[in-house]
Amino acid sequence: MMRAMVLGGQGQALRLETRALPEPGPGELRLCIEACAICRTDLHVVDGDLSLPRLPIIPGHEIVGQVEAVGPGVDTGLLGTRMGISWLARTCGQCEFCRFGRENLCDHALFTGHGRDGGFASHAIAQADFCLPLHLGMDAEHVAPLLCAGLIGWRALRMVGDEARVVGLYGFGASAHLIAQVALIQGRQVAAFTRPGDVQSQAFARRLGAFWAGGSDQPPPTPLHAAIIFAPVGGLVPLALRAVRKGGRVVCAGIHMSDIPAFPYAWLWEERQLVSVANLTRTDAATFLAFAAGVPLRVETTAYRLELANDALDDLRTGRLQGAAVLVM
Repeated sequence: MMRAMVLGGQGQALRLETRALPEPGPGELRLCIEACAICRTDLHVVDGDLSLPRLPIIPGHEIVGQVEAVGPGVDTGLLGTRMGISWLARTCGQCEFCRFGRENLCDHALFTGHGRDGGFASHAIAQADFCLPLHLGMDAEHVAPLLCAGLIGWRALRMVGDEARVVGLYGFGASAHLIAQVALIQGRQVAAFTRPGDVQSQAFARRLGAFWAGGSDQPPPTPLHAAIIFAPVGGLVPLALRAVRKGGRVVCAGIHMSDIPAFPYAWLWEERQLVSVANLTRTDAATFLAFAAGVPLRVETTAYRLELANDALDDLRTGRLQGAAVLVM
């Protein structure tokens, strides 16, 4: 049998259920889950900010576990190995985006914890060729946040361009605290923007190496070369555009954001750019995990038992924790 925290309807609390252990089908494997980090996207799923293709659903898409069963066509040598499951659960492989290496934009993609049951559970089924081999010298609790917070942050940081040496991070949560470290390792400077008055997060950012940390309502002490917005707040877009220099880029890294208010064209002019990140690719995962295996990333976590998933979601929703919330089985 397996245990799972199940979303029966958006806006409702998750409920603990016991189910029959699922069997992997062709091309699939089953993980015995060790840990699943909680992403802000999980909040959007639970709270109803994102439409869902199915209910009920088990949320969660930053999953680390051991392969304990494989379906037909899957290498039995994977049994007992450590694997990760991330947001991208399956793509069609045939649409224009898939054919040209942009599977993150697949017209028929399926996503973990959204259209397919995810990791707020003791076990999960996944497509074997979308699982991620994990060779990092960290325990499952500290690896799990890398599988979305780290991956999306990595893709967003790549989108600012190598020439961006001063990068502002708006919203200093699970993703920003990891990508701030990556940016510093790359020789960039980092400015951290938090909720106004959140001195705890600002101090945390400075401890990680940010040269400046303040409220999102404050201008940085020097013009930014680029900015990444992790917080789902549309009002940050005009602020970030005003903070970047001419030719600077603002990257919106979330899957959901409140409406962006109107702003003067002059704040976009002078070749500033506003772009978004959508999902991720398996190439993103391979390059980031290889990078993370070779550098000392500090992954800040708060651990919760599976049955306390609602408490963890509420702590994330209200900003009561630093770094990432992780369900540990």
